[in-house]
Amino acid sequence: MDIPETPSESQGERSPTSKRADAERNRERILTAARKLYASEGLTISMAAVAREAGVGKATLFRHFTTPQQLIDAVFADSMDAYVDATTEALADSDPWHGFVRYITSVCEMQARDRGFADVLTLTFHSAKALEERRTQAYHGFLEIIDRAKVTGHLQTDFVSEDLILVLMANAGVLSATANDAPDSWQRLIGHLLRGFASPGAPIPPMPPPPSSDSLYLAMKRAE
Repeated sequence: MDIPETPSESQGERSPTSKRADAERNRERILTAARKLYASEGLTISMAAVAREAGVGKATLFRHFTTPQQLIDAVFADSMDAYVDATTEALADSDPWHGFVRYITSVCEMQARDRGFADVLTLTFHSAKALEERRTQAYHGFLEIIDRAKVTGHLQTDFVSEDLILVLMANAGVLSATANDAPDSWQRLIGHLLRGFASPGAPIPPMPPPPSSDSLYLAMKRAE
């Protein structure tokens, strides 16, 4: 049920404190609904669908978030903070190659946990300024991760930052195709990619097991 935020929506006047509390509750309901829908369906969910899930009117939704980009920015603020933290943790690793492997794996796992975030990492939102600032911060951290890993001799010299975008796009595609039937398939993909990025003799994590034939068949059938 939509909680009224203005006198015209309620019976009689309400105190400013009461209206602020109602507005904050509605905002949290909207964010909770958006997180749920983005995580399960991706960023194609409409604002109207978010309003329905939150149990608020569209007018209430647009009072808090006038554009989809503003809502996306608010929903994924914490996730983008974690994305930046992943670069910090990788740079703090005493073994730069291990930090590189850790970073690639961690970011792909973030995508696996949240389909909406998988989309966020492969798209740009120029009007979502806070989100883009965090993305830029993480990008510059990743450039340093690459340089440090190359110094060890374990990362192929032709690896470039654009390769991360390809990794994230590939992972997002696998997640979209297999999430319902073979949700751990992304781990196998990343295992293969890390082997391609590693120089001969570089220490690499054990290869994750492949998905079963039956689970992949179901995923392929679903994609028809």
